[in-house]
Amino acid sequence: MSYRTRVKICGITRLTDALDAIRLGADALGFVFYPPSPRAVSIEQARSIIQQLPPFVTTVGLFVDAPSEEVQQVLAQVPLSLLQFHGDEPQSYCQQFATPWIKALRMQPNVDIVAKIAEYPQASGILLDAWHPQLKGGTGESFDWRHWPQSTKPLILAGGLTPENVSEAIHLTQAYAVDVSGGVEVSKGIKEFTLLQAFMAGVNAA
Repeated sequence: MSYRTRVKICGITRLTDALDAIRLGADALGFVFYPPSPRAVSIEQARSIIQQLPPFVTTVGLFVDAPSEEVQQVLAQVPLSLLQFHGDEPQSYCQQFATPWIKALRMQPNVDIVAKIAEYPQASGILLDAWHPQLKGGTGESFDWRHWPQSTKPLILAGGLTPENVSEAIHLTQAYAVDVSGGVEVSKGIKEFTLLQAFMAGVNAA
């Protein structure tokens, strides 16, 4: 049985982009709570956007090796449906917040990705991103999709996706979902309606 590929638009910083993404069929919106990121949002910014969203949209908070208190502070003030951990967090850390979560893993050369996935049995899903020696995601680079692993977990494809390549990426990986940020932007954190539209068309074509 084949499922429609789910879509998350990450790095949302403006209400208008959030509403455009939803109108075009995105399933989830990502909010970056990682200050070094050019797409980072404040608690106030995220809360203001999320309070104005229609129902049935998954709101995802992205964190990178954040102190537990920081995550708790965001959760206390921002209605997030899902947490996304993008650093080196172990499962014991990820599962302490009484909120569903996904774990991002980077497709690093010579790392047994299936063994890494097995370290997170409680994750709702695993996001596979391109590996970069300095960056924890948002690299704009893709990895070799032919190395896509098999897993019983829902696997989410991220890294270097664009309206031009998303259809091929889905064909090669059969990913449960795709996650895009830079590929639909005119500048970091600023989405572009025509790029969002073209990206969703690419997903639907697959």
